Amino acid sequence: MTQPSPPAAAILTEEKDPWPALFALCLGFFMILVDTTIVSVATPAIIDDLGASVNDVVWVTSAYLLAYAVPVLITGRLGDRYGPKNLYIAGLTVFTLASLWCGLTSSIEWLIAARVVQGLGASMITPQTMAIITRIFPQARRGLAMALWGATAGVASLVGPIVGGLLVDGAGWEWIFFVNVPVGAVGVVLALRLVPRLETHTHSFDWIGVALSGIGMFLLVFGLQEGQQKDWAAWIWLMIIGGVAVLAAFVVWQHFNRREPLVPLGIFRDRNFSLANVAITAMGFTITAVLFPFMLYAQLVRDLSPTRAALLLVPMAIMSIVLARPVGLLTDRVHPRLLVSAGFALLFVSMVWLSHEMTPDSSTTAVIAPMLFFGIANALIWAPNSATATRNLPLHQAGAGAGVYNATRQVGAVLGSAAIAVFMDARLAAAGLHFSPSEGGTTGGLPQQVLAPFSTAMSEAMLLPAVVVLAGLVASVFFERPRHEGYGGNVSASESAGAGSGAPASAG
Repeated sequence: MTQPSPPAAAILTEEKDPWPALFALCLGFFMILVDTTIVSVATPAIIDDLGASVNDVVWVTSAYLLAYAVPVLITGRLGDRYGPKNLYIAGLTVFTLASLWCGLTSSIEWLIAARVVQGLGASMITPQTMAIITRIFPQARRGLAMALWGATAGVASLVGPIVGGLLVDGAGWEWIFFVNVPVGAVGVVLALRLVPRLETHTHSFDWIGVALSGIGMFLLVFGLQEGQQKDWAAWIWLMIIGGVAVLAAFVVWQHFNRREPLVPLGIFRDRNFSLANVAITAMGFTITAVLFPFMLYAQLVRDLSPTRAALLLVPMAIMSIVLARPVGLLTDRVHPRLLVSAGFALLFVSMVWLSHEMTPDSSTTAVIAPMLFFGIANALIWAPNSATATRNLPLHQAGAGAGVYNATRQVGAVLGSAAIAVFMDARLAAAGLHFSPSEGGTTGGLPQQVLAPFSTAMSEAMLLPAVVVLAGLVASVFFERPRHEGYGGNVSASESAGAGSGAPASAG
């Protein structure tokens, strides 16, 4: 006979200090997010070695993001049902083995296939990290813990290209994937030792919702990304319209599904949760989209090696790391709209500024200042927004809330990857260049006569994510003060104990 799960409070007494568990979770989370952006700096090397086009290599990222985004809704529920620790370890194992496969591939098609499996592993990991943190930390410390989790996401997004540049120059593009194997093995061992077991809950699974969301996302992303290459043929438009229609049907189904919908629409009644999802979608779009034109500019116009191109991002990464703890401490004390809206405003300024500096004759020092602003903005957005998203949700919805939040972030990243490929092609065509980022042959710099128009096209492409940033700014301006009594550092003992035990909490 199956033994019932022990009470969460009893389980957590085995792990009195939750910080070691947070460290173990952040290691795996960091690794999978590094792989979201690490391919951008290896684009020219993969093109040359595998005989691919830039559009093919964009699919290396898009396939990963798509396989990451679609299942993340249900993997959050699977964590609630079978235990978030078990799902986390299973996902980390799948991700690590798929990383080995990626490094061993010899064709672009197999690389894309391996990245799909990698994305499936990542989708099992992410919602578990957020759900476990929500359940093992008391209210008094949950803001700081979630802030450090969010800071991990921000730093990983920036460190990916830097690590990628060093590995591509030093060992070859395959090593951007091989490096995950030892890190993943260490992550599994740490999770087994440090992450506590938590109470499980029985769930029914909305397979119709899974099918609708998966089909809708695939149709929309494929249509957007391939549209420019197929001259926006009628069948491309049918795919895009069909994708939107299927996603609309998914939302309708979630409303009328009276059993247990994949996305419980009721959680969107919390204003902060809804607005934080808009903000993180904009951030996912921006971080993914901005790296493609910037890395192509740095390597093709400035003729920098992958390492030197990635080092242009160092000021951004340093500011994100330095500010992670101070911003985390402020997250529990300052109204979230102040931090997040300031971050989005700075992000918009830094991107427009960076676009202005992307010329053939600009100096390296000219890029440093906007990169510093970018890093400050990054720190102000990721951590406070993540903490704000889940702060008002009841703990028994931790898995669902984490799944939705991470799904919307990944949807933004998928759309950013697809949209920037289209926009880069469009700006190059408007500049009258026969060269296209879809035609390959991009290593070794560009002929002198096309440097200026290519720079202009890439700098204009940077403005697309800058515009999307404004959606995040508008959303964050309307954040409300979190409703629980402990906000601002004044948490009652009973509330702290209840939060730490994983017991259901009021939605406010």
